[in-house]
Amino acid sequence: MTRILFVNPNTTQAVTDVVLAEARRTAGPSVELEAVTSEFGASIVSTESENVIAAHAMLELLAAHHTGFDAAIAAISFDSGVSAARSLLPIPVVGITEAALHTACLIGRRYGLVVLGTTSIPLYEDLIDRIGLRGRLGAIEPVAVVSRSQYLDRALMDRAILDAVQRLAARGGIDVVVICGAAVAGVAHRLAAHASLPLLDGVAPALAQAETLARLKPRAPTPPQRLASDAPPRGIGAALGLLLHNPR
Repeated sequence: MTRILFVNPNTTQAVTDVVLAEARRTAGPSVELEAVTSEFGASIVSTESENVIAAHAMLELLAAHHTGFDAAIAAISFDSGVSAARSLLPIPVVGITEAALHTACLIGRRYGLVVLGTTSIPLYEDLIDRIGLRGRLGAIEPVAVVSRSQYLDRALMDRAILDAVQRLAARGGIDVVVICGAAVAGVAHRLAAHASLPLLDGVAPALAQAETLARLKPRAPTPPQRLASDAPPRGIGAALGLLLHNPR
């Protein structure tokens, strides 16, 4: 049995529920899934400052809950805190957007990106640069989002996302589309029959990669050398403080 933990570092349980439902739809029979949601931070992350808080929440949740799991998945489309978590935890940590982007590059030469809200575009651009896939990006197509209720309205978002996919297709030169947003997990499966390009969202690729990493059991990266200090971290959760003071 492979145990995989989904971690949502915003405070909206509905997002966690959508992600977990899509993961259960695609998981293999020998995979056990659990999910946790942050008790602090933004309800929906859309700005750089909220994303910094989400990264902290991600580390707190992973530190407190990772024991007994074979891999963890960040259930947020900015992959908040994933890079830092990999340097602290003894298990693989997968970001849903990074997983989808790498998978897209196995399907076609150039990918298009559908993002929810224009405010978050710089955060996605930073993520793309960080994982080295800017050269494969064809275009970014935003979907206007003005409220939390709109973001969580599945029917409304599906229609808007499909329109954005078709705009990307009309540009030409794009082989596959990645749809970002944890709250719309499963949208690629729902819209596949109506789109003229292959579609991916983050949960299914992330789960597949987490299962593979759990099976391969790769050696964890060497933690970065930290400044020697006899003083433990303060003002954070006990589990995270222990990891920061003694990574892995």
